[in-house]
Amino acid sequence: MKQDEAKTELFMEVIELPYVHCGGAWKVAYADFMTAMMAFFLLMWLLNMTPMETKEQLADYFDPGPPMASSSESGSGGLLGGLTMSPEGSRASDKNPHIPPQTTKQRKRGGTEVSKVNQVEKSAQQRRFESAAKKIEQAVLENKALKKFKDNIDVSITPEGLRIEIIDKEDQSMFPSGSANMYERTRELLTHITDVILEMPNDLSIRGHTDGMRYSEGATYTNWELSADRANSVRRAVLDAGFPVKRLNNVMGKADTSPLIADNPLDPRNRRITLILLNQELPEVTEVQEDAERGLVDGSEMLDAGDDDKNNPYRKTPGVVEFP
Repeated sequence: MKQDEAKTELFMEVIELPYVHCGGAWKVAYADFMTAMMAFFLLMWLLNMTPMETKEQLADYFDPGPPMASSSESGSGGLLGGLTMSPEGSRASDKNPHIPPQTTKQRKRGGTEVSKVNQVEKSAQQRRFESAAKKIEQAVLENKALKKFKDNIDVSITPEGLRIEIIDKEDQSMFPSGSANMYERTRELLTHITDVILEMPNDLSIRGHTDGMRYSEGATYTNWELSADRANSVRRAVLDAGFPVKRLNNVMGKADTSPLIADNPLDPRNRRITLILLNQELPEVTEVQEDAERGLVDGSEMLDAGDDDKNNPYRKTPGVVEFP
């Protein structure tokens, strides 16, 4: 009887031994098990919420199988045949085919998106033009030496771009009569204007205009040379003020062909320098549109020039000095 009791006590000691020596280790194992179960539950939930198409793409991505070649030949008329590959071509699997050419509807949708982007860019450019116009007017008003010339400056937004005109008056000229050597106040004014337009990405067009006063018959120096020389003088002034030469689109001498006061060719206001920050998408017809806005020509005379009209004198043109 005593032997049986001793055996029973020994058996119980053996059974309880792991629990005595392990302490709380089983709790750690249980916590790991519960964490794994929770992760498994989240995985199942995410898979249930994922569309079948996405699941197939994921499965195809992790497919260890070797790539297959399509059953049809493509792009070959022999070794290095140089033929264009067909849309079927070689492929990795049926789940990842080549993208077919865009349909007409897709192209139209893409065109609409591009149009929306262009509209946003045009709106942003319009805001930049309006901001620049205010800054130029403010810069002149804040400068005591230039404040009296505020009426000599006209800033407007046209289809061609931001137009800044420096206009002569009866008692306030920007250049001496018949000369292309500008007054110091004109140079200072151009420096302030350059400081503003430097902040904008647009190209610059510079145009010189004269009044209708003619040189004597037979003169070798005419209003054409004078207007071009004055425009070129302005070009040098804005470059000296820091304007980058790569953004200089053209410099033109217009003589008296585009008067501001058409009814009076001798009006001093016809003598002016025009600076135009060109629209980044410049219309094909610009000068005629500008004249039509001022009532100098009939709008029906506007040119309907396309990209193929290489002789259109009103398109955006490169160059240093040119005569229309």
